[in-house]
Amino acid sequence: MNIYVLAIVLYIAALILISYVASKRVKGGNDFMVAGRKLGPGLLFATLIGGNIGAGSTVGITGLAYTSGISAVWWMITSAIGSVVLAYFVGPKIWELSTKYNLMTCGDFLDKRYSKYFKGVFSTMMFVGTLALFAAQLMGVSWILNVTVGIPKTTGIIVGAIVVTVYFAFGGLVSSAYVGVLKLVVVLTGFIIAVPFALSHVGGFSGLETLVAANLNNAVSTTKYFSFFGLGATVILGYFFMLTPSFFVSPGLVGIVYGAKDKSTIRKGTMYNAVVQFLFAFIPAIIGMCSFAMFPHLASQDSALPTAMMKLLPTGISAIALAAVFAAEISTADTVLYMLNGSFTNDIYKTFVNPDLSDQGVLKMSRGVTFASGVIGVILALFLPNIITALTIFYTLMSVSLTAPLLFGIFSTRPTAAAASVSAVAGVALTLIITYIFPAFKLFKILNAQTTGIILSLIIMVIMMYAFPSKAFKKGKKQIELNNVEITKAH
Repeated sequence: MNIYVLAIVLYIAALILISYVASKRVKGGNDFMVAGRKLGPGLLFATLIGGNIGAGSTVGITGLAYTSGISAVWWMITSAIGSVVLAYFVGPKIWELSTKYNLMTCGDFLDKRYSKYFKGVFSTMMFVGTLALFAAQLMGVSWILNVTVGIPKTTGIIVGAIVVTVYFAFGGLVSSAYVGVLKLVVVLTGFIIAVPFALSHVGGFSGLETLVAANLNNAVSTTKYFSFFGLGATVILGYFFMLTPSFFVSPGLVGIVYGAKDKSTIRKGTMYNAVVQFLFAFIPAIIGMCSFAMFPHLASQDSALPTAMMKLLPTGISAIALAAVFAAEISTADTVLYMLNGSFTNDIYKTFVNPDLSDQGVLKMSRGVTFASGVIGVILALFLPNIITALTIFYTLMSVSLTAPLLFGIFSTRPTAAAASVSAVAGVALTLIITYIFPAFKLFKILNAQTTGIILSLIIMVIMMYAFPSKAFKKGKKQIELNNVEITKAH
């Protein structure tokens, strides 16, 4: 057994052990879904960062930097901005509602605020999109195993699915919280150590620029590669409109916030997470650029990170670094499984099929959905071309459909279920039309399909909430009754 296999096997063993111990604290669906609402700032931070540093922010950003340079950092910087919004605005307010009305998922809020039918349509769509997100994490795992020990992509995907479904099935969000602490230590240690070694291998920043310039053999391309705006305004704005909302409306992140013990915990834990996101953005980007400098002809950009970890670092250090990458992919996958469970078990099955499902029934169903999602995720991972493509499917569906209904629904009593439905459907429809029928279209010659779609959904929501405000708002009530549940007016 080589040192890379040993490092990964030891990490897998630690995951299973921690999850098994955590499972002793899981007595029912409430513990599985929201950790009994007992997470303090440290555990909340670890759980959030465990979900936010995954395939996209490691393998994905490294691959993007491999082809496009330092401007790849915008993928995670725009995500961090969304985390700040979650920390100080969305998170505390939606947590207050979750504790008052015992909400278990983001879908529960949509049900109480609008209608169970809006919740059902959204949750079904999110279930499909989240499967693509889960597939992206499995693809990240497969690349690590392929480059390090030569395991074929298909086998690597299956191994990743088995590991994450087994340990998540034990303890749900409780497992994610405690595994998040282990991941935080392993990931930050591995990546922080990797950067100076990678830079040293290419001769520092000056050597990096020399090697990249030689590989590109074009002064304009080289300047663009080292520019923070090298991706171009269209792509960067697209990330801002696609990713920033995704990190404060994501059902997975909102569900994790539900597990906090109080508002102060949310502000502290989520802001710690945002700071780490900002700082971490540069680490995989630099590694990706070093990988391009030394290995400019890789078959796939997704292999840039594991290749750099193996070939630019001393053996012992690379084993730690690769274990860190593996940890990032696996641990983020559990957050995705949490989202899949919420969407199907609570928001679809319990709402429309079996409303009387017991707490123990929720726990049993959640574990079944976990394993079923693992199988479907494997199938998708075999067909999607790369990690960024898989992530874009998820983030586009989520940000375009949920931003307007969630934001305006939390802070105003004006919007109706009709306004939420029309804004979400119109935004997604326009995005799909531009993407697949008019792919060359750019609004104002700069805004891409996702950006245009989310702007349309926001405009429609504003128009409808003022033109057709809810009856309760028109009557000047301080509280609004929806589905026999009062939600405090925050307009």
